Amino acid sequence: MELDTLRDGAHDLLSDMVSLRRTLHQWPEIGNDLPITRDTVLEALDGLPVDITLHETTSGIAALLDGGKPGPTVLLRGDMDALPLHEDTGLDFESRSEGSMHACGHDTHTSMLVGAARLLSAKQSDIAGRVLFMFQPGEEGNHGARFMLEEGLLDLPKRADGSDSPVTGAFALHITSSLPTGWLSCRGGSIMAAADTVFITVKGRGGHASEPYRALDPIPIACEIVQALQTMVTRRIDVFDPAVVTIGKITAGTVNNIIPETAEIAGTIRTVSESTRRRVHDGIRRVAEGIAAAHDAEVTVNVVDGYPVTVNDVAQADRVLGLAGDLVGGDKVVKLPNPIMGAEDFSYVLQQIPGAMVFLGGTPTDRNLATAAPNHSNRVVFDEEAMVTGTAMYAALALDHLGV
Repeated sequence: MELDTLRDGAHDLLSDMVSLRRTLHQWPEIGNDLPITRDTVLEALDGLPVDITLHETTSGIAALLDGGKPGPTVLLRGDMDALPLHEDTGLDFESRSEGSMHACGHDTHTSMLVGAARLLSAKQSDIAGRVLFMFQPGEEGNHGARFMLEEGLLDLPKRADGSDSPVTGAFALHITSSLPTGWLSCRGGSIMAAADTVFITVKGRGGHASEPYRALDPIPIACEIVQALQTMVTRRIDVFDPAVVTIGKITAGTVNNIIPETAEIAGTIRTVSESTRRRVHDGIRRVAEGIAAAHDAEVTVNVVDGYPVTVNDVAQADRVLGLAGDLVGGDKVVKLPNPIMGAEDFSYVLQQIPGAMVFLGGTPTDRNLATAAPNHSNRVVFDEEAMVTGTAMYAALALDHLGV
C-alpha cells in the first residue's frame, strides 16, 4: 500500500470535500431524521460503484463497495448529525438553520467518508473483499448506530460469486480541537466513556418557610445527596478506573417563602469500564435512599443507561497507531494515555466487531491549542486541510485491514 499515493489522491479531492462540507455545514440537521443531509450525501455518492441501502428507521445510508477479489468486509463509519445551538463562528458558510450547528465536526466526517469512498472506488479491482461505508445519523444522544445495527447493517448478502464476506473490522474517525491539525491519536482498550443519566426526586412535605418544623423540606436533603454523591465517587471508586458524577440541574420551589413538596436532581454519569459503571449506579441509589431515609423523606432514583463504554480492540488500535505513523510521521501521532470522558455510539458497533475509534486533529494552525474553542462550542472552527489526512487514513485503514 502506497500511503503517499493515498494522500495525494485525498489532496486532489480536497476542493470537492470542502464544497460538500460547507453545504452540510450550512444546512445542519439534528437527530435521526436528516432528509437534506441524506439527499446531499446520496448526490455526492452518485456514479460510484457502490450498492446503496437506505435505512427506514433513520436517515442512515449503507454504501457497499465490492472489490475485485474474495475477502472479508471492513466497515468505515461517518456520523452526519448536528447539535442544537446557535453558531457564532462568523464563517462565510455558517449555519443557515437557526438553532442548529455542526459544532462537533460531523460535516467533516461525512465529507471525508465520501472522499474515502471515491479513493477506494478507484482501487476497486485491487480490493480483496468489500468496504461498507456507514453514514450514520443520531450520534448526538439519539442512538443512531444502534438503530442501524438493529435494522441489519451487518447482515450482508454473499458476494456475487457466492463467497461469504462478513464484517471483520470497523473503524471511525472523529475530528477534535484537542490536537493540532492533521495529527492522529488512538489507544487500545477503553477510549471513551459510557454516558448515563440520573434523575432523583426527593419528596417531603410542603409548608410555610417560617415554620420548617411543620414541614419536611426536601431542598437540604437534595443538597446533602448531591454532596454525598461526590464523596461516594472519591471514596468508593478506584482512582485508576475512574468515574465522573456531575449534577447539572436541581429544581425545587416556586417562591422564597414556601417550602416545596419535592426537589428534583438530574445529572450525568461517566465511567470507562462496565464494572465501575454498575458500581456507580448502585452507589447512587444507596446514597440517595439512605440519606432520604435518615430524614424520613421519600426518594425515587431513576438511572437511565446511555451509550456504553467505547472499547478499541487492542490489536486493531496498535495497527492504527503504526499506520498513522507511516501516514503522517511518528511525531504527529499520540498514543492516548487515558480514555476521554466523552461518549460515542460507535461503541455499539465495537461491541460486535473488533475495530477502533481514531481521533483526527483539526485545530487550525493560527489558533492556540490551549485556548481554541472546543468541540460542542458555538465558536469551534476546524481546519479543512485536516480532511486530507482523515480521508487518506480512512482509505488506509480499509486497505490495511483487507491486506492490500
